[in-house]
Amino acid sequence: MGLNLHYKDGQTPLDEDEKEGLKIKSITTQKELDEFEQLNIEKAVEWSISTKLKPDRILSEKFIKALHKKMYGDIWKWAGNFRTADKNIGIKWTAISTQLKTLLDDANYWVDHNTYPPKEIAIRFKHRLVAIHCFPNGNGRHSRLMADIIMESIFKKDIFSWHTSNMVKADDVRKGYILALKQADGGNIHPLIEFAQS
Repeated sequence: MGLNLHYKDGQTPLDEDEKEGLKIKSITTQKELDEFEQLNIEKAVEWSISTKLKPDRILSEKFIKALHKKMYGDIWKWAGNFRTADKNIGIKWTAISTQLKTLLDDANYWVDHNTYPPKEIAIRFKHRLVAIHCFPNGNGRHSRLMADIIMESIFKKDIFSWHTSNMVKADDVRKGYILALKQADGGNIHPLIEFAQS
């Protein structure tokens, strides 16, 4: 029967090769996929809370990939691997490693030199990470969890509330999130910081 997916505003469609990477062949609908992914993500969140994450290892390509694999590895064979095709959003796939290295270098500098307040560092990192769009799918949820890990493990501060939503549903919360991302694209990071805290 295959996987029948319906995409909402701001979501990245999977190509047929990526759909072939589905590990649980009984999943056929968007609802089933969302439920399985959410369970896998909750395990990754528990791991991030219970593991003593070393701050100097968080802002690295190795950790970025490992976290994505923790979040989606039960569902997708390609979890934790950078995408190998261009998408409707994100940079050219061939530039992912270079752009990510620049972001990681910048973020390490921000942390070392207190360039911005902790919340702003975490959200600036999240925004640029989701703009790169490293993976075939799951980039929004991955970048939000990265921001939370930066807050908790690097700065020893409370994580963001993100409207206590996983933002998969196409509702007003998701619309507010997409709008805040677009404002950040235009150089105004503050609506995204406010969104993350509300």
